[in-house]
Amino acid sequence: MSGSGMDFGRESGGAGTILTPARFVWPYGGRSVYLSGSFTGWSEHWPMTPVEGCPTVFQTICSLPPGYHQYKFIVDGEWRHDEHQPFVTGNYGIVNTVLLTREPDYNSAVLSPHMTSGSSMDVDNETFQRVVRVSDSIPHESLPMISEADLEVSRHRISVFLSTHMAYELLPESGKVIALDVDLPVKQAFHILYEQGISTAPLWDFSKGQFVGVISALDFILILRELGNHGSNLTEEELQKHTISAWKETKLYLNKQTIEHGKTFSKRLVQAGPDENLKDVTLKILQNRVATVPVIHSISDDGSYPQLLYLASLSDILKLVCRYFRHSASSLPILQSPVCSLPLGTWVPKIGESNGQPLAILRPNASLSAALNLFVQAEVSSIPIVDDNDSLLDVYSRSDITALAKDKIYTHINLEEMTIHQALQLGQEPYSSYGATGQRCHMCLRSDSLHKVMERLAKPGVRRVVIVEAGSKRVEGIISLGDIFRFLLS
Repeated sequence: MSGSGMDFGRESGGAGTILTPARFVWPYGGRSVYLSGSFTGWSEHWPMTPVEGCPTVFQTICSLPPGYHQYKFIVDGEWRHDEHQPFVTGNYGIVNTVLLTREPDYNSAVLSPHMTSGSSMDVDNETFQRVVRVSDSIPHESLPMISEADLEVSRHRISVFLSTHMAYELLPESGKVIALDVDLPVKQAFHILYEQGISTAPLWDFSKGQFVGVISALDFILILRELGNHGSNLTEEELQKHTISAWKETKLYLNKQTIEHGKTFSKRLVQAGPDENLKDVTLKILQNRVATVPVIHSISDDGSYPQLLYLASLSDILKLVCRYFRHSASSLPILQSPVCSLPLGTWVPKIGESNGQPLAILRPNASLSAALNLFVQAEVSSIPIVDDNDSLLDVYSRSDITALAKDKIYTHINLEEMTIHQALQLGQEPYSSYGATGQRCHMCLRSDSLHKVMERLAKPGVRRVVIVEAGSKRVEGIISLGDIFRFLLS
């Protein structure tokens, strides 16, 4: 956002003020458009910028406190209101109105009891961007709409492709797959994941002669939080005496399996055979909410003597899809549609729209504890890190937690005191400047085609792209691999 006036909290919100980012849209054209309202004292005029690819649609994103607000637009020097939004007659003539409410259930679930109210991150820790499908964020007449017939044709062809191609096609010509013994100390597992540059590894139980589960970066996040909740740093002795199997049997691990309404995930390993079709593999990943599925082959009917062939991921599957349709893109009409015209991803909402799954955003000076709480309780895998203008600086992901194994950093940190900025620097090359993230941050514009976004997500190591505003890099949304496949297989 341009200038400090775009953030209500910097003008009049004191410590503890709960701010809600909301999108204001003027879709009726003009040469210059400004926003003013009760939240600016009606004296300041905040500039609005044209949406990329839609020059007649102006927007701005403002962080406002919950409550009743009035606002109007100044279009080419004239005061205007939007007749398609709620309005009343007040001291400033006809004005639009909006009631911003805080979602107490979600916020209380995400905020950990040990997040102190005196933190300098009060606002940032407690405020998460609400979202709606972007198809509701811009007037439909401003976007090229795809027909239901083209949508169904595209989905059918992708479904047929996935159903007729098998998991063994994902196997590379050469490579290695790392599995860990369940009796391995957590300390060694932590270091192995970091040293090998991986965030997930299947678990082998020698006594049972089979693969029994997976250990991931999320397990270490849970361990760090559990020890942090008990007021202690993570010591080498604690990691050394606890084996992977011991951690998996604790209440902590069972809590990870619990989802809302008391439902639980099965603890049985989610796996696939080499002859299983890619549609079934994709659905296993989506339905079980896992990052990878081990592809395991057994030479006997009873499943004994299993061989671990590969860890299948949505990235691998999307890469095959892109390769197959690269020279026949016309057979999938939806590929040329801009992502903002599709019910795809998680977005900052237009003012007055209903909520969806929250999009969490943090400032660089937020505590590492705040990020870990979001990973676990908000069930997000990555968090955009933004500056005071909500412009993207970096992304902190669950897999970044393994960087704490570097030089045994986990033995002498305090989760409440270490900032996101400091945690991100652990994984950067020495002397690199903050924000120079290289290939860590993958961005696209709302006007980019679905084909372009899919090609970007198919690159190795890319699990999501952040939608930013052209020029300002203000965060507008996020699209993950899971979002792509849930849309394609709807």
